[in-house]
Amino acid sequence: MSEVDTPLVSIVIPVYQEEENVQVLCARLLPVVRALDAAAEVIFVDDGSRDATLALLLAERRTSPEIVIRSFARNFGQHAAVLAGFDAARGKHVVTLDADLQNPPEEIPRIVAQLQAGYDLVGTIRQDRQDSWFRRRASRIVNAMTRRASGIQLHDFGCMLRGYSREIAKTLAARGESHTFIPALAYVYAKNPIEIPVAHAARDHGDSKYSLLRLFRLQLDLLTGFSQAPMRLLFSMGGVVALAGVLLGLVLFAMRLFHGPEWAADGVFTLFAILFVFVGAQFFALGLIGEYVGRTLGVVRQRPTFILRDLPDDGADVVDEAPAAEGRSIPAREAIA
Repeated sequence: MSEVDTPLVSIVIPVYQEEENVQVLCARLLPVVRALDAAAEVIFVDDGSRDATLALLLAERRTSPEIVIRSFARNFGQHAAVLAGFDAARGKHVVTLDADLQNPPEEIPRIVAQLQAGYDLVGTIRQDRQDSWFRRRASRIVNAMTRRASGIQLHDFGCMLRGYSREIAKTLAARGESHTFIPALAYVYAKNPIEIPVAHAARDHGDSKYSLLRLFRLQLDLLTGFSQAPMRLLFSMGGVVALAGVLLGLVLFAMRLFHGPEWAADGVFTLFAILFVFVGAQFFALGLIGEYVGRTLGVVRQRPTFILRDLPDDGADVVDEAPAAEGRSIPAREAIA
């Protein structure tokens, strides 16, 4: 593919300290890319690696014109690297892939086939995951909690191997949100999303860049970025505690009338009732303030209320047809709190 050609597919790969995987990745990825029935580019975004990752990528680029390299001055994180790749992508379809080879590059043609069939977001579900039992169990629990809290019906939030339409990828790149979760945000704008099963492999070289602390922060970004459930839970808890305090106060008042002041243990129960009311009122107030903050945050993010699709140049009508799916179609939502 010459530099003047416009690729149909852009493959975005964020890399950080992956010197042990770069050559193996390219050896497996490039034959797959060249076998596609469409011109493609491979965009490596070096996230400020301090090892030989960038040097190895530059060496690979000398013999592979498909490779495009973007390099950060320092480590800005995988989120920024993916958005930089989206910004640089020229293809109609964009596929993201991790550099650690846990998601086999050989699965890319299946992602591209779904995008060409008309799906604008192709999620993936890792089959037979080659991770530790603890990591698999924690992932399952977190995925279930996230679906319930956010309303985003994805079944595997942690798999990097995904496909995006150009419209969605460019919209995400233009947003510039510093704390968000890309697959979930893409789902907000997707008209016709789908999830398909993909293979998963053990990591042969290097260590995972996601510690438990970073995974927790990622899930916190996902929860706070796409749901106001924590604030509303605080609001509800405050109301329940305050109501319990009022009811306890009424019970104490009635018991004093029937059994006299001695029953109230010198006012200890009355103090508990008053404490419940005030504590509940504080939680209620915090939840109410949080609701206003959440609405303000929704405006500050400046997420677009719509996305325009590209129309044919000849003015032909666009007919929506449900493409044949090999995976699970996901109902797109118009908005997510």
